[in-house]
Amino acid sequence: MPARVHAIIVARPGSSARAQLLRTLDALRSQTAPPSHVTLVMCGDATTARESETVAASVEGIIEARSGTSFADAVGLAMPRVAQGSAVWLLAHDTAPHQRALERLVGTLERSPSAAIVAPKLVQTDNDREIVSLGVSMTALGRSVELASGELDQGQHDGTDDALAADVRGLLIRGEVRDRLRPDPALAGADEGLDLGVRARLGGGRVVLVPSARVSVSPDGPASLPSGRGRRAYVSRVAQLHRRLAYAPAVTVPLHWLSLLPLALWRSITHLIGKRPEAVFPEWAAALTAMLRVGGVVRSRRQIAAFRSSSWSSIAPLRVSNRDLHRRLDDGHGSEGGAASELHFFSGGGAWVVLGALVVSVAAFTSLLAWPVVGGGALLPLRTTVAALWSDAAWGLRGLGVDVVGPADPFAAVLAVLGSLWPAGPSFSLVLLWILALPLAVLGGWFAATRVTDRAGLRIFAGIVWALAPTFLTALVDGRPTGVLVHVLLPWLFHTAVVAHRSWGAAGAASLLFAAVTACAPSLIPALLVLWIVALGITLGGARFRGAARLLWVPVPAAALFAPLMVWQVSHGSLIAALADPGLIWAGPQATADAAGRLALASGFPSGDIAGWLAIVGPTLAPWAGILLAPLAVLALLSTVAPRWRAGITLLLVALSGFATAFLAVGITVSFAQGAGVAIWPGAGLSLAWVGLTGAALVTLDTALTLPRARLLSAAVAGVAVAACAVPALAAFHLGRSALTEGPESSLPAYIAAQAVDDRPVGTLVLTPQNDGGLSAEVAWGASETLSAQTTILSTATEIRGTDITTLAVDLLSARDFDGAGDLGALGVGYVLLAELPEDVSDRARTLHTAAVTSLDQRAGFVQAGTTDRGVLYRLEADPSERAPLTAGQQATARLVITVQLVLVFAALLLSMPTRASRRAARARSRIVGRAADEPLVLPRHVDEFDDEHSGATSAPVNSDVLPPEPTAEVPEERSAGIEPEATEETVNAPDAGADRTEEDPR
Repeated sequence: MPARVHAIIVARPGSSARAQLLRTLDALRSQTAPPSHVTLVMCGDATTARESETVAASVEGIIEARSGTSFADAVGLAMPRVAQGSAVWLLAHDTAPHQRALERLVGTLERSPSAAIVAPKLVQTDNDREIVSLGVSMTALGRSVELASGELDQGQHDGTDDALAADVRGLLIRGEVRDRLRPDPALAGADEGLDLGVRARLGGGRVVLVPSARVSVSPDGPASLPSGRGRRAYVSRVAQLHRRLAYAPAVTVPLHWLSLLPLALWRSITHLIGKRPEAVFPEWAAALTAMLRVGGVVRSRRQIAAFRSSSWSSIAPLRVSNRDLHRRLDDGHGSEGGAASELHFFSGGGAWVVLGALVVSVAAFTSLLAWPVVGGGALLPLRTTVAALWSDAAWGLRGLGVDVVGPADPFAAVLAVLGSLWPAGPSFSLVLLWILALPLAVLGGWFAATRVTDRAGLRIFAGIVWALAPTFLTALVDGRPTGVLVHVLLPWLFHTAVVAHRSWGAAGAASLLFAAVTACAPSLIPALLVLWIVALGITLGGARFRGAARLLWVPVPAAALFAPLMVWQVSHGSLIAALADPGLIWAGPQATADAAGRLALASGFPSGDIAGWLAIVGPTLAPWAGILLAPLAVLALLSTVAPRWRAGITLLLVALSGFATAFLAVGITVSFAQGAGVAIWPGAGLSLAWVGLTGAALVTLDTALTLPRARLLSAAVAGVAVAACAVPALAAFHLGRSALTEGPESSLPAYIAAQAVDDRPVGTLVLTPQNDGGLSAEVAWGASETLSAQTTILSTATEIRGTDITTLAVDLLSARDFDGAGDLGALGVGYVLLAELPEDVSDRARTLHTAAVTSLDQRAGFVQAGTTDRGVLYRLEADPSERAPLTAGQQATARLVITVQLVLVFAALLLSMPTRASRRAARARSRIVGRAADEPLVLPRHVDEFDDEHSGATSAPVNSDVLPPEPTAEVPEERSAGIEPEATEETVNAPDAGADRTEEDPR
């Protein structure tokens, strides 16, 4: 038996640490085989410790160190006091050994001559039945793995005595090797025990576990990992990278060093996919730290080389294989979350109602099936190549005007994504959108309803009501792509945003949808931000800081997309112009700010034609069509007295914010079409209001109407009324009352389209005489004036943007003698199109058109290419100059803007990608948000799930958190549905799981 054991205790000052230290000292005095010497290293002010009689009676020496001294450095300060041949026992102020711990450790050390280190079983201070650590190993790539941690101690590991390493707390190191086996300060406070075990093995020794020797530990001691998630991730990664550089063969160390930053980039991506964004910055900090600490690597390699007597193959059998690692990370429960997590999309009838909506859509828009391009209203063709679409979405030269350089509308990015779905002909993607809009709306409404109700019948009701919203059908009939896209995307935003506080996956998806919705309808930004702020306040009020961090991310991608545009608009005098409708500004029918228009808005109709009822019943009866929506409104209002009244009131607030947006929009004019002001379209606000009304009605039907027959009758009346209201709009296309037309594939003559094949930057000056005798001048680039080329920096302009083309256009039609063709050619413009006039224009416009033809025919340098269905086309005799490129400063700005936007959007995309772990975490919680604690859970079994009694539904009490921003009455987030919500993703998504698979094995 060793003659002596020298205990080294590392402590920190503080009242709680002092109490733990006294407890540890009491435990040492009560040992059946107490240590012969005890040295206390106080990392901080040691005055209190020196004045304590208990401490003075228990230790032979006190060493005062700086407050920032690490555990490894503190042990190094005490080592010179250890007598030759004495074993060293590493303790901290929070490690209280049980009575016979040292006796059993020393006995094992005596019976195992090959043991260089013996390690106890670490248990929780507050619960000694829970194992904190018993043995540590590592993967082939160097990642540390606890062999037993967080388990209930039932003796299941007491037969294990051989391990690669163990936690540094409580280790007893044999006296003969204690100078060679000191904790390495370069490990930054993590994996010290693992490193000691590896070095012991390389020195021919073993690490022996002694499960019968128990030591109680706390999670906040000087030898523990930091409590902060970011700091813990940093020190763990620093230790792993340092060990990699210290263990690798000398010839591969430079390669490992050079790979640190590329690996940081790759692991940042895996962190985002694994829903661990808080680990991204520590990853980069750890990589930079490891690169700069060359001296520490050299010292560690020297220590290993000086003590090494065995090969690395002696360690291989004790490593954890990938199969064992996956088994340890798997909780054994698969991905099931019980019946409450099932969607029942097919068995619940959701798929059938989507298929039915597709049939209705084909019947309503039959001719679209044969159209290559859809036009009319606010529709225009898209670019002919995907590359040109994405070019329109980037900061730089705009597709309209001359020398107009600036930010793209975020809507251009939405169009680029949409057009990329059909790269052979991007414009055809708009045709597909129109055909699939109804079934997509039903699908979105159905999924959004899964956050409100479990009943399959009510989910079907929600999908149908959402798809038949008057504002959506009006957008379809009038050809408003932004309105259609907003209505299709909003239910998915609702579906993800209400649970964004639960997981990073939901927050990432919500952030992308938030960006897409606001890109299509910037007028929704104020309302959505107000709802976001309320949700954030409720989450912070509940002290759910990790949930608040997820919510903070939601508007970030949208802010990145809108920031350049807002800076541009502010610098040009009008921030409110950033809320302008994107795309083609069309002075089509819409509700106005007068009494009749506001009555239409209050009834849920975005235009004065009342969704087609005006043409059918006339102006006297058309306003009464709003009565058909009254049953739905009554159901929504009744949600305030439903058992789930908090959710009902929250959804009514959403509806109120939508109506407020619509009413304000019709009074704001920031865009211009052919010189005339056009108010913001109110349909986007009404779509947001429809979210709240439909959701509130679902709350009433799901909880307030307890009688199945009453529920069925109420839903049937409301659904049939909404369907009846939609009949005129659905029939408008066949009755010739729709603005939709076939094509055109190009807004310019076919001659120009042929010259601008593959979207070559061919410039065309388009001159359009106005009814008031004025002249509209616009320069289009490429084969057509396209939807993605439209930009609000021009549509909201109240002054000339870029090079003034209007003066040159007027001079071309005047008697002034100048080289007009040369001036146009210098700007890169090679064609002039005198636009064809519609039949209902004024005489002044026709007179100007005739004079313009005469003037251009007589002007030198212009050759009439012919009269087309687009107008009279002229080309320049001389070849025009190339379009001026961006300057060096503009290119730098473009690179900066594009890089920041791509990084943030890519990060959101990675966060939103589902993984097995994130799906398991989501299924472990109720889909319903805002459910009352005593509310029964319906488990649907049949499609006609309006009647619990006849459907065979069962119920069970459920606890679930509320829908932000729903106030109060929330089950604490620490315990909901039987899991730890804040730890859910971390538990099933163990840090660094699978992140190192592409890294090179250092040994």
